[in-house]
Amino acid sequence: MRGAAAVETGQLASVTALNASVVSATIVTKLDPAEAKGYTDDIRLAVGEVPNATVYVSGQPAIEHDLDPVFERDLRVGELYIAVPIALLLLIFTFGTLAFLVPFVFALVTIPTTLGLVWVFANVLELNTYITNMVSLVGLGIAVDYSLLVVYRFREELRAGRPKEAVIVRTMETAGRAVVFSGTAVAIGLALLLFMPLPFMRGFGIAGLLLPVVSVAAALTLLPGLLFLVGEPLERVRVLPQSLLDRRADHERGFWATLARSIMRRPKTYAIGTTAFLLLLTAPLTTIEVGPGSNTGIPEELEAVQGLRLVSAAVGEGALAPVEMVIDTGRSEGVREPAVVAATERLVIGLVADPEIADVVLDPTSRRHVDESHRYLVVSATTEDEYGKPDSLAFVDRLRGEIVPAARFPESTRVYAGGGPPGGRDFLDLTYSWFPWLVLGVLAATYVLLVRAFRSLLLPLKAIVLNLLSIGAAYGLLVLVFKHGVAEWIGLVSYDQIEGWIPVMIFAMLFGLSMDYEVFLVSRMREEWDNGATNEEAVVLGLTKTGRLVTAAGLVMFAAFLGLVAGSVVGLQQFGFGLAAAILIDVTIVRALLVPSAMKLFGKWNWWLPEGIARILRVEPSPLGHRRPALQPSGH
Repeated sequence: MRGAAAVETGQLASVTALNASVVSATIVTKLDPAEAKGYTDDIRLAVGEVPNATVYVSGQPAIEHDLDPVFERDLRVGELYIAVPIALLLLIFTFGTLAFLVPFVFALVTIPTTLGLVWVFANVLELNTYITNMVSLVGLGIAVDYSLLVVYRFREELRAGRPKEAVIVRTMETAGRAVVFSGTAVAIGLALLLFMPLPFMRGFGIAGLLLPVVSVAAALTLLPGLLFLVGEPLERVRVLPQSLLDRRADHERGFWATLARSIMRRPKTYAIGTTAFLLLLTAPLTTIEVGPGSNTGIPEELEAVQGLRLVSAAVGEGALAPVEMVIDTGRSEGVREPAVVAATERLVIGLVADPEIADVVLDPTSRRHVDESHRYLVVSATTEDEYGKPDSLAFVDRLRGEIVPAARFPESTRVYAGGGPPGGRDFLDLTYSWFPWLVLGVLAATYVLLVRAFRSLLLPLKAIVLNLLSIGAAYGLLVLVFKHGVAEWIGLVSYDQIEGWIPVMIFAMLFGLSMDYEVFLVSRMREEWDNGATNEEAVVLGLTKTGRLVTAAGLVMFAAFLGLVAGSVVGLQQFGFGLAAAILIDVTIVRALLVPSAMKLFGKWNWWLPEGIARILRVEPSPLGHRRPALQPSGH
């Protein structure tokens, strides 16, 4: 077994006595961490037991190997014990009849279909293991969103006493149309990840793009068929008292009607108050620190983590992810030239003098440090701090900007700084040099889509600004909770940095998902306006008829993301909390209060679309003061 492990993982490069009680053996492998982690158990079995000593197999591949079952357990608990039960209760309460089963049937079709398509891509691309969990959690939320909107409109049209065929047609003309635009908005937001120059984000982008595509296709085909076959029988079986269902159907005296009229009476108060509150939540964002990741905040009982702590205490926190400097002289025997030898000595002196460096290793006789042609030379340096921490990242700037230039290598020689800290610095620089431009692209594409959906120039701009407000508030809460530790008492791990991939993923997912609720709400308001209502009437009726379903859909999505927060790894906690907080803010403060108050203040300008732009987009124009008379009743 020892021989098999050596063949698969590489070779024993060095054995070093770190102190009187700790000895470290390093294995160099040609595999990347994703492949190498699969041999962790083989290495542990090959090493076996050592008399009078405890052996730990650690390193990044081993840590990832030991974390896999932790991730799987946390995500399974989040799905089975948090997301699904809460979604079930919310749907029962929202529908009050057996129609609540339709969203689950929808999810049982769309989620496996999406996973099957992801599997196809996994055969040609390297995808992250946890994409399947994201598809399950987000897929549940999207399935509920779309089926909730369509089924709710089906019920409304059914109560109007029309034939079933006419009910299905009207449902798809209205709710079906909204689902198409909503799904496209979600796809645009998640497609941002496809253009990030990082393979693991592109994988999430592929899965994120497939989810709305599959869900929209199912909403336009599966849902109408289901409703035609079993919609009426399911709707007849009540699971809540009829008196409660009757009160909900009352659009004059219900909660949402009362709230809508209150907002119409005091729109400035609601608009200014909610905007100020969101800006207050956003304020902590000014203190955000992003990092490339960390081994802080992962379960300490794992063997690989225990080994990491032991080596870190003996050498430095950067022991398992050292700085690796490759000196390329450009020619055989170059490392033996006097000028290169002298420059290498100056490099080592500069490294040793830096306060962040705990140890420097250079062995010209080792194959790990010098290749057979003597063209390349490797210098390893262990940092005092872990690879992702600010002091370690600041050292990378000194290394590249001061220490390497001060070594004065010959012009033909190139020095490359890689390994843990430089890799972390490059990850952040690459990510955030692309991110702002991709955000602008998403905003522009979304604006054009919504102009066509709402037939308005102002409403899409308002939607984008409000989405950015809710995402900014979520970022602020993320910093407040994790950097400043205000939720440690409920088990959320406090850590100075937000992992660098999290703000990007949160934006991509939330921008599209939040736009779901905007499309649901404003599309109904647009419909009421087109049917002859005044601006205020359209806003009140739209909020009254969709407020409950938008809130229910958002709370189901909130529950799905809450499942991630229940995990034991700080990265997943941060990711899940950011998503859950933004969705909760969006469906309560933004869509229920800020959207209707802003639309009341904008008045008839909400619906303005000049004829020239309407012709370009191939939609009907909306001149000020003009409303197209209703061709069919809207159900009110």
